[in-house]
Amino acid sequence: MQILGLILIGLIIGILARLVLPGRQRIGVAMTLLLGIGGALVGGIVASALGTGDVFELNILGTIVGVIAAAGLIGAADAAGIGDRRRRDELPRGRR
Repeated sequence: MQILGLILIGLIIGILARLVLPGRQRIGVAMTLLLGIGGALVGGIVASALGTGDVFELNILGTIVGVIAAAGLIGAADAAGIGDRRRRDELPRGRR
């Protein structure tokens, strides 16, 4: 049950992180989910280190740190060009 909660909060944190970042990020839902889960884990570890809860426990400090961490991860992924797929209509004629 904790894994399902981590996936759900990871999706929420990923969406919030994308809303915080300016501009458009060219990553899909799956990458948003993965980076949101990464941010949620970082937030849980930081909250646990500060003594406000367990790694898998939902609390406000862990959520705030998770959104900040996920925004950093999404920004790094965007800067690295991960998920930078061109749309089909932008491809040259031979590659459609």
